[in-house]
Amino acid sequence: MLLAIDVGNTNIVLGLYALSAGAALPAGAGPGRAGGAGLRAHWRLDTRASRTSDEYAALLAQLFALRGFRLDDVSAVIVSSVVPPAVFPIEKLCRDHLHREPMVVGPGIKTGIAVLYENPREVGADRIVNAVAAHARWPEGAIVVDFGTATTFDVVTPRGEYAGGIIAPGLMVSADALYARTSKLPRVEIARPRTAIGKNTVASIQAGLVFGYAGLVDALVGRIRAEVDFSPRIVATGGLATLIAAESSTIDECDDMLTLDGLRLLHERNRAA
Repeated sequence: MLLAIDVGNTNIVLGLYALSAGAALPAGAGPGRAGGAGLRAHWRLDTRASRTSDEYAALLAQLFALRGFRLDDVSAVIVSSVVPPAVFPIEKLCRDHLHREPMVVGPGIKTGIAVLYENPREVGADRIVNAVAAHARWPEGAIVVDFGTATTFDVVTPRGEYAGGIIAPGLMVSADALYARTSKLPRVEIARPRTAIGKNTVASIQAGLVFGYAGLVDALVGRIRAEVDFSPRIVATGGLATLIAAESSTIDECDDMLTLDGLRLLHERNRAA
């Protein structure tokens, strides 16, 4: 089985896939929230660069066992990371405990995506992986809105090009900054308030965060649409995607597993090498 590992600034998301011969998703089909395309299980850990390979092995063994798997079931590993210090212990985990050489997304990996950034090396691995999955699933073109530590907007053209995008502060980053930089405002749960007009401090902050970010998404999607010559599918992914998508007028659908499925596709395209 294939173990896909996406290392983000806040969370590490892992997915276990049954290996198959097919490389691409048919148009209009995909992994979805239920986790199709061979996804057997997935997990989310907090990102800690100080975690050792032995700690990863102990965690994985327990998580696998809860779902009826063993570490020996892993026959291949692919990793994308935006946290360089976390890569070494994960590579060591793969070699020492899984006995597999990991495929790491970076220079030399065949993506099938042309990157139109002025300096392609500046584009985070997760954004390229999302673009790969988006183009396979929505060949008519897409805007991927990823609600992570940063909220990113990635534009994928019908020609299979990563055209560029937008980076905004993430919702949790904004909430944490509001708490840290004010004397009296509390830390709040990120949840939808009943009304836009808050009747207390907590509800007022929640309204600003949830409805404010929905407005941010709709405004930026509108600006992107005005600059492209195709009609993109607007797809949200990331931990808070469902919450914001429910308040957005532009997001067409959510797919929590988009990044993992992009890793699966990249492994299929590169495993012969």
